[in-house]
Amino acid sequence: MTETSGTASEADDYGQFPLRGYLEMDVGPGEAGHARATLQVGAQHLNPNGVVHGAVLFAMVDTAMGSATMSMLPEGQHCASVDVQLRFIRPASAGDLVADVEVLKRGRAVAHLEGRVVDGEGRLVATAAGTFAVITV
Repeated sequence: MTETSGTASEADDYGQFPLRGYLEMDVGPGEAGHARATLQVGAQHLNPNGVVHGAVLFAMVDTAMGSATMSMLPEGQHCASVDVQLRFIRPASAGDLVADVEVLKRGRAVAHLEGRVVDGEGRLVATAAGTFAVITV
């Protein structure tokens, strides 16, 4: 795996977009190649059945994966989702949700990642696998 860290400010600022604000999702990189997205479940996160909408879980995982990938890229490179798969394990309807992701392998053109979403009691809510393209601008 090539380990090149992006600048701290790039990683800290990654993912500032309106949907993130609407979802009230916090995202932050950990060590290089890792990131975490968190949110406290509110009414805006629920589907008509009263459980967290799958798109909310997807947004958490996709955003954390982007942050984890960006934490490994040098200045002048960005990333974009190519493929993200999410497997729903159990519904969540209240409390905190945490999506932890890590880069498994970062190549020149793509990064492969995996992640897990857990609820506030540590119960597995979803698992994820993703591939992100590395883009030089």
